[in-house]
Amino acid sequence: MEPRLVGPGPYRATRLWNEIIELFRAGMPLRKHRCRFKSYERCFKASEAVDCLHELLGSNQNFGPEVTRNQTVKLLKKFLKNHVIEDIKGRWGKEDFQDDGHLYRFPPSSPLKPYPKKSSCGKEVIKFPDWNEPKAGTSQEHIPVKSVTMNSEMWYKRHSIAIGEVPACKLVVRRELTQTNIEEIWKSMTLSRLQKVLGLDSLDEVLDTKLVNSKHIVQNAYNVNKQGIVTLEDKSKELPHWILSAMKCLANWPSCSDLRQPTYSGFERDVFKTIVDYFGQMKEPLLTFHFFDVFVSVLGLLQKHSKAIEALQISCLLLPPENRKRLQLLVRMMARISFNKDLPPLSDSVRTRTLMVQAFSRCILCSKDEMDLDELLASKLVSFLMDNYQEILSVPSTLKSSIEEHVVHVQRVQIKYAGADTDATFPPPSFCHQISTDEFENQRATGSQEPLAALLEEIAMNKEISVKDKKKKLKQFQKSYPEVYRVRFPTPETEAVLFPEKTKQKPPVLMWAFKKPFQPFHRTRSFRM
Repeated sequence: MEPRLVGPGPYRATRLWNEIIELFRAGMPLRKHRCRFKSYERCFKASEAVDCLHELLGSNQNFGPEVTRNQTVKLLKKFLKNHVIEDIKGRWGKEDFQDDGHLYRFPPSSPLKPYPKKSSCGKEVIKFPDWNEPKAGTSQEHIPVKSVTMNSEMWYKRHSIAIGEVPACKLVVRRELTQTNIEEIWKSMTLSRLQKVLGLDSLDEVLDTKLVNSKHIVQNAYNVNKQGIVTLEDKSKELPHWILSAMKCLANWPSCSDLRQPTYSGFERDVFKTIVDYFGQMKEPLLTFHFFDVFVSVLGLLQKHSKAIEALQISCLLLPPENRKRLQLLVRMMARISFNKDLPPLSDSVRTRTLMVQAFSRCILCSKDEMDLDELLASKLVSFLMDNYQEILSVPSTLKSSIEEHVVHVQRVQIKYAGADTDATFPPPSFCHQISTDEFENQRATGSQEPLAALLEEIAMNKEISVKDKKKKLKQFQKSYPEVYRVRFPTPETEAVLFPEKTKQKPPVLMWAFKKPFQPFHRTRSFRM
């Protein structure tokens, strides 16, 4: 049986459990063994089961090579508890499996888990909030909408396009959005994007959308410092100063600026144990119990790196701000410790990176009802978080800009036509109130006064066009929009101001220009008759 990638979707943990059991049963060699002078057919040693399952998990793309032998032993203990395997005497139900030579076998009955039944409650549709709903007692479903025929030539003169028949419509002026409205837009569009990235028809099977707090999303998106870390409004929910000092000490080792006391041999291990104990005593993991199925579904996208990054970005945006901040600080510390070559080893038997995953995976992700693959799934997710924490724990810029643009869009003055939906992002259609032709003409005229007046002013004040062209354009405008033109130029004198007459100065008359060239004086004789 070939292993297959279990993608995102409902009951992914259960599907992975059944997948591993089927692969283990198909791949585990069974042979004859002797124990205390007695032979047993079709069984296997505990150490052989550990070898086989460890190799199987390491080569499976749902888990990967980072699965340790110790984790494999823990999974086989759960197999024994859930009657996936039993000892050669048929005993099961306890987690007393050890990596030794004891003999085990597969039971004849199927150990696969059934899928949970779907809840009888209806699915909650991610609905865009509508602020233009009619008042109680009025219904728009059966309002007849009648088209109004308009002269296309007149329409062409006014709007430069001939569109023929125009349905009844009106200008829709959105009222100012409240902070609650904006938060609901963030929630609606964030969940819609998450559903699309996960490739699911509905989020109902992996998330109860009623538990998503819209205020948390907005706070996580905007209340951040220069490093991208969430800033909390309630300072009582901050990490204690002493634990922050301990985390900074290991993250910046050997530069422990916050610690003034001298260190000793093994000091760094004691500091690390203090941090592990603090996070280990939390009642709920940082990713919360409510979002467990969401993050398990995201694990099915790890083969598609960019999609997995985006899905985790959005999912972490849903967290309470205090959880998001602690996750940011913790994962950043884990990553720095893993790559810090100056830090002495924190364990004699386990590599530092593996130690980080084992120590903190359960305080980051686990289910409320203990599940059999919790540790393996959490280890996979935490490893991915450590490698990509800077991207994952930042605010998704594409989502943020699209929501901000949409908020601006819904506040603009718009024209609503019968049967058209001005909010094209969301499918439910909306219809106009029916109005009379006179009211429509009045709305259209008053609504276009300001832009037409601005256009006339632009023509009048434009100094780049010639006087001839300006007069021509003004004459065309006056013919098409006489009322607007009359407001700007009520009298001929106001129009004449744009075209002041230029007084032509005659050149000075030069007297020498009219004199004949100088001629010598000739004396003439006069003859008397």
